[in-house]
Amino acid sequence: MSGVTRVDRPALQPPPSADAADGSDPGTPAGWPAGPVPTAYPYPAPEQDRLTRFVVRLYDRAPRWAVPLAAVGCVGLGIAYTLVSDPTRSAPDAAPTCLLKLTTGLDCPGCGGTRALWYLLHADLPAAARHHFLFVFTVPFLAYLFVAWAGKQAFGWRLPELRLSPKVLGGFLAVWFAFSVLRNLPWAPFTSLYV
Repeated sequence: MSGVTRVDRPALQPPPSADAADGSDPGTPAGWPAGPVPTAYPYPAPEQDRLTRFVVRLYDRAPRWAVPLAAVGCVGLGIAYTLVSDPTRSAPDAAPTCLLKLTTGLDCPGCGGTRALWYLLHADLPAAARHHFLFVFTVPFLAYLFVAWAGKQAFGWRLPELRLSPKVLGGFLAVWFAFSVLRNLPWAPFTSLYV
């Protein structure tokens, strides 16, 4: 069988006797191997497939600005899609593209984000916040994190680090969850959050 690697594991010893006359720890549960139990098996490192080797080789040979440039390209494609598709001009009876909204009628945590981005790109901050104010709130932070990372990767810049503690991230996720629940409630003033 080519391509199959055999892994040798240490043989398990027979369970200790009830009286532990062989000198093993008397507190060892019945059925456990006598003596020290290995904590990890020495597995060989998995072989990389062709695609992985190609990507690793490409990454090693690429200039340091290539990865940030690729990330900028991905962000640019997303922005271009938003500008070309104009999500604000869909027909009133058009089926929603969000799977959760299509199947349940509920707004998902990201519903309205594309429209908010479209309004942000057109400098209409109130309309953007109306569609997804948490997205509008996070854009400056995400932009700064991206610029700091890309500048460090491509040019070696050392911008002040934006440190977000686990409590801050947990608080933001809790607010986002609460926002996702509140925007689906059928009573005023929550109906103003419905998109």
